[in-house]
This record gives sequence, structure tokens and C-alpha cells, in this order.
Amino acid sequence: MTMLAHEIFDFYTRPGAMTSAGAHAPLFDELPSDVASLVRVVQGLLLHQHWAQAYGVELSDERRGEPHLRPADRMLERLLAHDGRPLSAARPPGARLVGNCRHFTVLLVALLRAKGVPARARCGFAGYFSPDSFMDHWVAEHWNAAEARWVLVDAQLDDVQRAALKPDFDALDVPRDRFVVAGDAWARCRAGEADPSTFGFLDEHGYWFIDGNIVRDAAALNNMEMLPWDCWGGMSRPNEPHGDERFALFDGLAALTRSPDASFAELRRRYESDERLRVPPTVFNAVLDRPDPV
Repeated sequence: MTMLAHEIFDFYTRPGAMTSAGAHAPLFDELPSDVASLVRVVQGLLLHQHWAQAYGVELSDERRGEPHLRPADRMLERLLAHDGRPLSAARPPGARLVGNCRHFTVLLVALLRAKGVPARARCGFAGYFSPDSFMDHWVAEHWNAAEARWVLVDAQLDDVQRAALKPDFDALDVPRDRFVVAGDAWARCRAGEADPSTFGFLDEHGYWFIDGNIVRDAAALNNMEMLPWDCWGGMSRPNEPHGDERFALFDGLAALTRSPDASFAELRRRYESDERLRVPPTVFNAVLDRPDPV
């Protein structure tokens, strides 16, 4: 292993601000270490906010607030308040923590790191939720030492969702043309290979949406996995046009996030030194329409 590879793997094995279990870390000890088993653990603990009805759950207003939880330790605190059993016990859907793709990803990354597996969250777009479009989405990426490659894992796709979506791939090894990291989406659009209007969520899409996910992906690659609707720094406003300066900014950042290992040192330096990228103490929560302390 080269010195750089050792540094990269060490960085993505240490818990960060959002992936630390805090006082709940000992609860991870009894859990298995293989990826497939940890994915099943996560699926037994979380309920996706937009899929609740498919599991027979009607969410109260209070439960709808749970997806705004950011750090894993607070996620676990709320989960255990619902059901205090060991994490190996799959909860009935109504007793699971309500979250979204980002929460499935963050919890899986936290578990993998606790088991000594280098892992990181990736922000981008999935092409398997809606035909002819790529939807705003998060997945985990872990280092498969046996195959010497990073592997994408969608922990959200359990039996219920697979039956509804009928994906033609293994959710434990998502092809990179089915989940596209934000930097790749940007590069494809800039090269004329894809239409930016096909990347987004519901009626929000386009270059401005993609560049927001590039900033979120850059933050996640620096171990700050924010909410999908957290806004800060250099992100464009909805439907804001891009001039030459903004295109140049995101052309460069996309290139770094597309090859995060080769660009590791520069990505770390840029994140720490550029206030357009670094997560500030307070971000704007676009869903709640208010500033939120991180």
C-alpha cells in the first residue's frame, strides 16, 4: 500500500462529525462485519419518508421532522427512544427512524467504518426511480479490498422497494451508469452527452441543482455528509443562470470529485481553504426555509 493510499483509507475509516456514533458506539460491537449483513441491519432501523405508505405507516407531523436529524449519534438516540432493543433487532416499520437516502447512507458508512472498512457517502443522481430521469440520491461507497476497487451500495433498496422498482442490478454493487455521482452528471452535461433538465428532483432540475450536489459531494468526501436540502457557500440559487466564472468553478470541482483518490490532497486543501465549499457553522435548510445550526 502506498503512503497516499494508506492516508486515504485511514481518512475514510475514521468516524467524522456526521458518522460518529458517540456514546452509542458500543452498540456496533455485536453487529456483523460483512457489507450485506450491515445493509440488512440498516434496513431494519430506518424508514424512508417518501416510502412510508408502502410499509403501511402514516407519518405524524412529529415523525416528519426526523429526516432533519444530521449526525448519526442523534439519529441513533431518536431510534432508541422508539425501540431500545439492540441494533441487530429489525424494528417494525412504524418503530423505525424516519429518514431518506442520505440517512441510510450515513448509517451504513458509520457501521462500515466501525468495522474497519473504508467507506464514504456519495451524492449524485439515480436513474432507477423514474424513467428517463436521474433523481437526486445518495449511496455509500466502500473499499472492496479483495477486488481492489470502490463499490457503490444502495442501502435503501430493500425487498419492498426492489419489488416496486424491479432494478436490473445488485444493490450491493450499483453500476456507475445507474448511480451517477454529481461530478459525472455535470461533466456529461457539459460535454453534451446528457441533458441537465433530466437531473434533479420533482420539478427542480438543471445545472443549478447539479452544482449543489457537487458541493454536497465534495463535503461528503471531506467527511461532512449534509442533508440533501442543506444549502451554503457556492451553490447556485434555484434556476440561477451560469456564466463563464461559475461554469469554470464547477468544471474544476467536478473534476476533483470524479476522481477523489487521485485528487485527494487537492480536494482536502480546496475544501478547507475555500468558503464556497466548506460547511459553515450554520447552513440554510431549504425545506424548513430557515437557517439551521450544523
